Amino acid sequence: MPDEATGKSGVPSEARQKPERPRDRLGRPLPWDRPTELHLPDFDANTVEENHELARRFLAERQCFGAHEAWETAWKQSRGSGDEEFFKGLSQMGAGYVHLLRGNTHGTVTLLERAIRRVGGYPEGHRGVPVGEVVARMREHVAAVRDATLVPGEDATFAPPPV
Repeated sequence: MPDEATGKSGVPSEARQKPERPRDRLGRPLPWDRPTELHLPDFDANTVEENHELARRFLAERQCFGAHEAWETAWKQSRGSGDEEFFKGLSQMGAGYVHLLRGNTHGTVTLLERAIRRVGGYPEGHRGVPVGEVVARMREHVAAVRDATLVPGEDATFAPPPV
């Protein structure tokens, strides 16, 4: 196993390189000696706008881990801009759907509820996102998971929010 990254900032640098962990297609970590099943772009090399567009595409294709990672990078890139909570909420939305596909009911509900609070605080059309529709869809999914009409797992039937 590679040496663990150290440092406080979480930002890769010459002194702090975060090794690429092999992952399965849903983003779950694999043993270090296994080949990765998930190939994602270098989000750090993109602008906030490029990461936002990539995330939107990933979510539409139900590649929720990629969407989560792209929005997480956009969140970190937008610190101090007023958009950090928006991107943090979108990242949590992506993570909520990752948990849905992985079969984790608690993680799905918890992360989607956090996303609803964050994204719902922004005006309609912010960064091209139909905020009202996105929040409504997440609320529907939370309710459906709670009443077991949407069963978490790889075969979960749901339409991602229209970001």
